[in-house]
Amino acid sequence: MMKLYAAVFLASASIISTDAFSPPTHHNSPSAKVVSSSPHTSISTITRPPSRCSTTLSAAASVASSSNNDPSTTTDDSTKTLTKQQKRLQQIRKEGGPLSFNTKYGALNPYAIYYGLVSIGLGLVWFVALMLNSLLYKITWNRVDKKRRIPVFLGHVWGTLLMLFTGCFPKIENGGIIKEFHKSGRKAMFVSNHNSWMDIPFLGHTIGWHNYKFIAKKELEKVPILGTAIKTAQNVLVDRTNRRSQLLTLKQGMKWLKDGVNLCTFPEGTRSRSGRLMPFKNGAFKMAHKANAPVFPISICRAADVMPSYWMFPHRPARGVCKVVVHEPVESEGRTEAELALAVREAIVSGLPEEQRPYYRHEVIGFDEDCGKGKIMDQSTIQVESEVHVHFGGTQRELE
Repeated sequence: MMKLYAAVFLASASIISTDAFSPPTHHNSPSAKVVSSSPHTSISTITRPPSRCSTTLSAAASVASSSNNDPSTTTDDSTKTLTKQQKRLQQIRKEGGPLSFNTKYGALNPYAIYYGLVSIGLGLVWFVALMLNSLLYKITWNRVDKKRRIPVFLGHVWGTLLMLFTGCFPKIENGGIIKEFHKSGRKAMFVSNHNSWMDIPFLGHTIGWHNYKFIAKKELEKVPILGTAIKTAQNVLVDRTNRRSQLLTLKQGMKWLKDGVNLCTFPEGTRSRSGRLMPFKNGAFKMAHKANAPVFPISICRAADVMPSYWMFPHRPARGVCKVVVHEPVESEGRTEAELALAVREAIVSGLPEEQRPYYRHEVIGFDEDCGKGKIMDQSTIQVESEVHVHFGGTQRELE
């Protein structure tokens, strides 16, 4: 009898010891069964469900072995890449026609190739003229053309001929506003939205045959021909990695305005990939406010329809597609920098088609004079603090 009790005790202990790894059991399905065949009961069979631990380990092993033997998992990434490339090619051919193709430098079609050849051909002539112009400055020790009007004129000739030969002149609305302003003899800051390379010649064409300097990122110095033109004309270059350089750039821009030279810039700081207007950097408005110069808001419409960011050159003429809307100048006098930026942004948004307008109409980087912080302001009163000099840096004392 004692042996029977001992056997039952050992069986129960072994069942309990595996309970921690076993799934919960119901009363109708016991985890152990004792079968007796005689009055002196003995343990003949004990059945237990598989433990959670053993089930997990076996499942992991089976997954590992199947992944090693199944080549489909290794081809998923390449399939996704192929699909992405195919979608891009479909988009390119939808925009540029069946003869369009993609390269690592951007998409091309017959018109884009023609545009590129004309651009490079005229660019070589432009480069020779710039070299002769630079030689003139060296010979005269920079005593001739101190405001660097000649290289700006040469660049304007290149852009005008390029748009003429390729049919890329945009339609200009309210162009008379700028003509009347030029007659007054005043100088201004011209600002526009930016989502395509075509914005640059469009903006220059809109300003007209006058002296102006672009505020551009320093990296453009490395672009062939264009970099030479930028340096020769002494355009305002921004080194976004150097705070001291940003401060000097701000002072250079203010000096050009006070010396009677127009400035142009894209206050978003870079091209918008989505096409929608992005938040503004504050550097352009600080320059204009310090120099007490008006700011001209300009809306460039559908430039990306002609040359999206993934095309090397435009895939179609801009005539009949692109439009430039000129708005009344916004005076700096009597406004804070934040108010100036907001008024200019409102004007630009009003001239853009719906697909280019920002999700938040009033979104703009302005200033908080009390705490020295810039804020992004919109209709939902979203406020995101950032450094006051997002683009150019510097303190109020340094700027004065």
